[in-house]
Amino acid sequence: MRIYFLSGILVWLLFACSNNVQQENVITVTIEPQRYFAEQLVDTFFRIECMVPAGTSPETYDPTPGQMTKLARSKAYFCIGHIGFEEVWIDKLKQNYPHIPFFYNSAGINLINSGHSHPSESHEPGVDPHTWSSPKAARLIVQNMYKALIQIDSANQKRYAGNLQLLLEEINAVDELITGILQHSSQKAFIIYHPALTYFARDYGLTQYSIEAEGKEPSPEQLKTILETAKEKGIKTVFIQREFDRKNAESIAKETGCRLITIDPLSPDWKKEMIHIAQALSDE
Repeated sequence: MRIYFLSGILVWLLFACSNNVQQENVITVTIEPQRYFAEQLVDTFFRIECMVPAGTSPETYDPTPGQMTKLARSKAYFCIGHIGFEEVWIDKLKQNYPHIPFFYNSAGINLINSGHSHPSESHEPGVDPHTWSSPKAARLIVQNMYKALIQIDSANQKRYAGNLQLLLEEINAVDELITGILQHSSQKAFIIYHPALTYFARDYGLTQYSIEAEGKEPSPEQLKTILETAKEKGIKTVFIQREFDRKNAESIAKETGCRLITIDPLSPDWKKEMIHIAQALSDE
């Protein structure tokens, strides 16, 4: 109890001191794919800081005191929306850093209901947060970033507009490449440990089957159902994310003869990872 009490005091002190901190040309984002997009948009005008480090889960991560100190100096915070980290922390951050504007990068995206609720009642319940996993949705994410940028730094709007056009062209090229790969593949369904490719599956006409059930380890009965589904649908690929335990995914892949592929939807190299996922679903 004492450790938690002292931690709370430390966080409170960091919050209390934040109002006296000089802001810098820094924008904070929640996850690494946002950093990938934002760095291409901001050019040299801002530095991008990420709250959830690569290789950690945004569903369970808590910020460090050092990150709180850096956040206090930010000119803006870019939320991805509905992800576990934000459901727990964003309201607290807004209250304690009133000098920082918060912008939602997933605004306007046709959101998917995940079938279960998040802990905070102040946010829309049951929304799947993994919008960045589809290039089609990523177009809106970067346009929302651009709109936020010109609000906080209108003087450089022309440069941001040019960067946005180049980034949209890159995203369109990734979309076309993935479409081409999947059009010539017989794989129309896949199994994944944590359902992080919901938007990818929807936008490319695929079906995603999740091993994890509402953030929990699957029961023996659920595992049996997944095995039966894999055999019935002729599924050839099981995805496992780097931050999760491999045991159940390895067992399913072995039982069904599927390929077990490690993916990282939270990769700092968004383009490379999107293409990697598509190639894993090809027949080659």
